[in-house]
Amino acid sequence: MDWWGTFEPEPRRKRQAVPVQDDSDIASFARTELGFVPDAKQLEVLESTAKRGILNCSRQWGKSTVAAAKAIHRAFTRPESLVLVASPTERQSAEFLRKTSALVRQMGIRARGDGDNAISLLFPNGSRIVGLPGTEATVRGFSAASMILIDEASRVPDDLYSALRPMLAVGDGDLWLMSTPNGQRGFFYETWSGGSEEWMRVSVKATECERIPARFLEGERAAMTSADFEQEYMCCFTGDGTEYFDRQLIEAAYDETVTELDIH
Repeated sequence: MDWWGTFEPEPRRKRQAVPVQDDSDIASFARTELGFVPDAKQLEVLESTAKRGILNCSRQWGKSTVAAAKAIHRAFTRPESLVLVASPTERQSAEFLRKTSALVRQMGIRARGDGDNAISLLFPNGSRIVGLPGTEATVRGFSAASMILIDEASRVPDDLYSALRPMLAVGDGDLWLMSTPNGQRGFFYETWSGGSEEWMRVSVKATECERIPARFLEGERAAMTSADFEQEYMCCFTGDGTEYFDRQLIEAAYDETVTELDIH
């Protein structure tokens, strides 16, 4: 067992999985083909058929591992599909692909690039998982994405998010955001606090994750400021200390029915 999820030992004889046509077997796929045994919340995310999902979860809960499993299942079961992975930096996208490649090797598939993109993974059925750099100017050009995953989304610039969303249009693709909070600003905060009902919202605090020891959290609480601990481990969107009033208080006080203030 590790901090990202439970993994079974790699089998001595690697298997080549048989593609399926839908997402109904994704939990079985994760267990038998990837050796990943999800906990209850991770299973909820894996089995979700939501087109839009947002994970506001503690550090080390396993956001990236769950997202990688969803990406692999999508790529493996839908030939010629394109899965895009965005992160704040190119290095972080590469780290996500590294984790994904390790899971793919568990299936007996040789991990190799697509020949066009530096951070990429090509499947035998023509599907690709492509990691993107963290700037808006360098991600344009992709289209008909089957799925877009945005890792550490609270730290991804808004203009990058705006550039990615149109890539889902032609393929009617899925969009998943994963992160811990980073203040009361940006598209991750806006989506979590005020996004439409189409979004599946999942929140898991560190105290709700059995893989994170209580003694570790006690040490972190003592070593960090209260605001930092609440954001990193308790899924709270705290202010950065520069505002006079908390943004949620301001929004709660706003009354759309008042159009003019009479001071006479």
